[in-house]
Amino acid sequence: MRKAQVYRNGLLAGILTEENRHRYIFRYNSDYYNDTSKPAISLTLPKTQQEYRSENLFPFFFNMLSEGVNRKLQSIQLRIDEEDDFGLLVATAQFDTVGAVTVKTVNE
Repeated sequence: MRKAQVYRNGLLAGILTEENRHRYIFRYNSDYYNDTSKPAISLTLPKTQQEYRSENLFPFFFNMLSEGVNRKLQSIQLRIDEEDDFGLLVATAQFDTVGAVTVKTVNE
């Protein structure tokens, strides 16, 4: 199991968990979820429920990944399997992303 902290504009919004390659969970942080002034991190993960489950990496997070040649180069340089979406996400979405959301690994 791997976990990543999801930040929106530098504020912890939730935790993304990969239980295995076919089971993902996104759970809003309680403080973030209960603060009505904070928006959802995406339209596909609205704050109507605190926890979401999926058999695939959620499309919002998958779309943060590079494609094609860039993805291949990243996987080679970072020594991460090109099919490891979660691994590539936490390795490449920590600092400079398009939009307000960043993803940082949780070391347990």
